[in-house]
This record gives sequence, C-alpha cells and structure tokens, in this order.
Amino acid sequence: MNPPRILLLGTGGTIAMASDAGGAIKPALQADELVRAVPALERIAALETVAYSNKPGATLTLRDLASLSDVIADGFDRGCQGAVVVQGTDTIEETAFALELLAQSALPVVVTGAMRGAQAPGADGPANLLAAVTVAASPDAAGLGTLVVMGDEAHAARHVQKTHTTLPSAFRSPGAGPLGTIQEGQFRLFGWQAPLPAVRVAAARLDETPVALLRIGLDDDGRMLRALPQLGYQGAVIEAMGAGHVPAWLASDIGELAARMPVVLSTRVAAGPVLRITYGFPGSESDLLARGAIHGGSLGGLKARLLLRLLLAAGYQGASLRAEFACRSLADA
Repeated sequence: MNPPRILLLGTGGTIAMASDAGGAIKPALQADELVRAVPALERIAALETVAYSNKPGATLTLRDLASLSDVIADGFDRGCQGAVVVQGTDTIEETAFALELLAQSALPVVVTGAMRGAQAPGADGPANLLAAVTVAASPDAAGLGTLVVMGDEAHAARHVQKTHTTLPSAFRSPGAGPLGTIQEGQFRLFGWQAPLPAVRVAAARLDETPVALLRIGLDDDGRMLRALPQLGYQGAVIEAMGAGHVPAWLASDIGELAARMPVVLSTRVAAGPVLRITYGFPGSESDLLARGAIHGGSLGGLKARLLLRLLLAAGYQGASLRAEFACRSLADA
C-alpha cells in the first residue's frame, strides 16, 4: 500500500535555525532540508514540501495563517491526506488555534517545532518532525481539530500552552492533558474531541479588527482600559484574576467599555473556566457579566483574543457575536 501523501509547510522557527559566525542562531534551513535530515520520514509518508517562509514564530501574522490555511486547503483538494506546519514555538499555541478556526476540512492538521536549534546538542527538531508526520499520516488524527505535536505528545490546539521558555518538555495542556502519544512509531489516541466550528473570514478584513489583550494585576489603575477606544481597538479581552475578578473600581470602566465594543472576560490563570454566578461582589464575574462582558469560557486570553478578532472580521456583532463566541469558547469544558 502506498504511504499517505502529507503536505509539509515550513515557516521557520528554531527548528530551522543554525548558528551564525557570532554563535547566535538565525533562520537558515528550508523545509526540504529539514526533511532530508530525517530519513525515516520516507517510510511513513510521501511528503510534499512547501517553503512558505523562514521567520521566527513571533513574526507570524493572522494574514500568514489565513494564507497557510488556503495552501493547506489546496493541498487537500489535490489529494494530500494530512498537513504538517513547522514553525517557531513562541506562538504555536496561538497559530494552531487560529488554524483550527480557519480550517475547512476534517483531515489532520499538525503543528510542530523545536526548542533547540538544528545544530544544538540534543536537538529535538528531527524527533518532533518525525512524530508530527506520524500523527498527520494516522487515520486516528482525522476529525480532532488542529493538533500540536511536541515531545512525542499530541495536544489539542484549544488547550495547549507553552509553559517554559527553554525546556524541550515545554508544551502542556493544563486541566486537559494530551490527546495521545507517539509510541513505537504509532499514534496512540486516548482522548477524543470534535473540531471547533470554522470561521469564514476574508483575509483582507483581518487588519481592520484589532483586539486588545489586557491582563489585570494588583492595584491596576485602569488607564490602559480607558484608553482603548481612543487607540482604535474594535474589541478587548480582559485577563481577570481568579475565576473572573477585577478590582472593584474597574467594574464601571469595564461596563462602559462593553457598551462601546465587545469585551470578553477571560482569566489569567492557566487552567479552569471563568465562573458565572458564584461571586457577587463589585468586580466579580457575575457583576462584570451583568455589565455586558462576554463570558470567555475556558479559553485563555491569547486564544480568546484570536477568536474575537476572527469573529469581528467575519462581520459578527451583538447577539450573533456572543452566540458564535460561546460555541467555540469551551464554556462547558
């Protein structure tokens, strides 16, 4: 039986970086060079490589991701049975989530990268690439939404977080755990989820819907919050304390902001949802929701911001925006 055709898109990142004369690592390797470094790949899949870009993960944009989703869709139309996106790990948790929202297919889409450069002792890139292609080539990976594969674990894009700046074991899914692992060259699935509904959006609109992300801290004076309308933002995500709380003196500011633009109430805590009715003091979750904030479900602020921005770019507003956000926000997770 012929191996499955897998589309492999290189965008850059640490996995594709090598040292310059001064010892600092910079983008250097293209997708086909990464593939040649892992001969075992040819036994798993027939790879079609695309050198999409070669830049750090921190430099990727939503426009890039919309374009990548189009390239992936074209590959699926031509008979590819899965796709692997290779990128910098700084933004993997965001890009994978955005790709799930932009995807229009149940075929596997896997995102991977590396925590160590290609020339570093113990470089993790080759093993991560092999594991990612293994997952993308597995029928069990279909219909799960976008997956992040790092360190022989497959994580759901909606849950995964980068939890350490340098360790190869940096990627975790707090409160959920991985959906599966790679063992003896096989993808072992031990969890299941339905993919999130896609958001149909014109790429040209993405630059017209800026969304601010604000983390609330002890004794926050609210001046950034109050400045958002004058700065041209079309929406805001508030990373509140605990289960959705802010200092009492910010409650009226959030209510006034919610009257002018969509405001999503998220939490700065790594796991767990925003509550709805448990606390009743000024600045509590029930108070802020009553003032017009949108319930952020179990999405962290980074992902809530992307979802809100995509929904605004798709033209949703008012009640329809709230409904579309709710069905993708893991409100029942």
